[in-house]
Amino acid sequence: MSQSPKRVTLPGSEKHALPGALAAGPIAPEERFEVTVRVRRKAPLPAPGAANYAQDVPPAERNYLSRDAYAHAHGSDPADIAKVEAFARAHNLVVVEASAPRRSVFLSGTVAAFEAAFGAKIAHYEHDGGTYRGRTGSLSVPADLADVVEGVFGIDDRPAAKPHFQRPRATPHAADGSFTPPQLAGLYDFPAGLNGTGQCIGIIELGGGFRTADLRAYFTGLGLPVPTVRTVRVDGGRNSPSNANSADGEVMLDIEVAAAVAPKATIVVYFTTNTDKGFLDAITAAVHDATNKPSVISISWGNPEKNWTAQSLSSFDQAFQGAARMGVTICCAAGDAGSGDENPDDLAQAGATPDGRAHADFPASSPNALACGGTKVTAAGGAIAAEVVWNEDPTRSATGGGVSDVFPPPSYQSAAHVPPSANPGGRVGRGLPDVAGDADPASGYQVRVDGQNLVIGGTSAVAPLWAGLIALMNQRLPRPVGFLNPLLYGSVAGKGAFRDITAGNNGAYSASAGWDACTGWGTPDGAKLLKALGG
Repeated sequence: MSQSPKRVTLPGSEKHALPGALAAGPIAPEERFEVTVRVRRKAPLPAPGAANYAQDVPPAERNYLSRDAYAHAHGSDPADIAKVEAFARAHNLVVVEASAPRRSVFLSGTVAAFEAAFGAKIAHYEHDGGTYRGRTGSLSVPADLADVVEGVFGIDDRPAAKPHFQRPRATPHAADGSFTPPQLAGLYDFPAGLNGTGQCIGIIELGGGFRTADLRAYFTGLGLPVPTVRTVRVDGGRNSPSNANSADGEVMLDIEVAAAVAPKATIVVYFTTNTDKGFLDAITAAVHDATNKPSVISISWGNPEKNWTAQSLSSFDQAFQGAARMGVTICCAAGDAGSGDENPDDLAQAGATPDGRAHADFPASSPNALACGGTKVTAAGGAIAAEVVWNEDPTRSATGGGVSDVFPPPSYQSAAHVPPSANPGGRVGRGLPDVAGDADPASGYQVRVDGQNLVIGGTSAVAPLWAGLIALMNQRLPRPVGFLNPLLYGSVAGKGAFRDITAGNNGAYSASAGWDACTGWGTPDGAKLLKALGG
């Protein structure tokens, strides 16, 4: 589509069709959907070197902003939002809502109106995995909005991410070698005398649901109080349980692990749609939730970096930067398909094959996220007898980890000896994971899903495990842990706060003493970590 001279291409908006997908014809011009326009900050955040919330500074000495103060200082300028609203109305789009804190304007309109507004050609695409509304190429905006608009999300509704949980191959039921979350908390010496009182754990879910009867049965069986679980609907997402083979496994795993570790914390689940718009909107809704105020957010969904647009990578990372400024920790699962991060069985369902390269999983690869990798645990006599890198199958059942193809090495990793990428050229980038925990389904988590007692593993379990630990530490500390990474690579290192995992690999990368691209610093000694943070 030719562009008017007064329009400019929106950087980072380029999309390609999914592998094997073919355009199946135009969409009815009158079909309606919603789009999120991401607007620039009023004022930039301080550079990491000039902000102690992003440095190796104990939580007690960090300066965080309240959500109101953050919105006032770093939300969108009302004048910028007004510009986007005027542009939308001029193109027959309806302004559903505008949020300065979330830097988002939410628009509703027809296919024809969005095509005209953003220079898009929208069509139905079909592939072996199904049908989606899609576009290819870049978007454009009027020149006077070029510096205002940072991203446009929702024109394309292909699935954005996959849940990172797995069931054991041998049997779907509880088996020898698996653990309840409190048992793992004991093995990892989570600090005693804390239960998460006064804390809120946010959980992002792109599908599935939970049943309150299952929660009652599960926590009663553990001898723990039934947690307070609230739901927030984002972009039409909702608590929608179906069966144990669906995303319900992810939802129940996340809730049950986090709440069993921090039973008095409030759990807030942000349900949304599995699109780039839904994922981003849920993250910004959680980060800026002035009602529930989560101090830690768990994300167990992701996809290889190559599957995201540059505008998605940037907008998610910026949302995490904002979370750090407010003292909110973001825990992300590092992936379940080894260093390649492409399970060939999953790709085959969509008519595609792995490209044979190493890939970091996003959003875990954001340098502002706490990336959570996986191990296999063997216990005896109430203690860990052995712990190695989780790798049952390097392409189908192994911890993610590696080197980002997108994000440069953050300053906090300058002495971590992050290896060059295993890909040609040996790029040096952000290394992940940062931390780890039990993830092998063979030593997995005993949970309850849709009336069944199951064992589930995957790095999906590690993110809520760490979120629960952080909630416990936040209960004790005078200020929240916040952005933990600079501390882990700085003053916490060498204080015995981690069990170093030195055996195993995830395909292209091997475990070693100290930080490595399989398990990061290792698995936690919760009590020592809290002490190292000043608790």
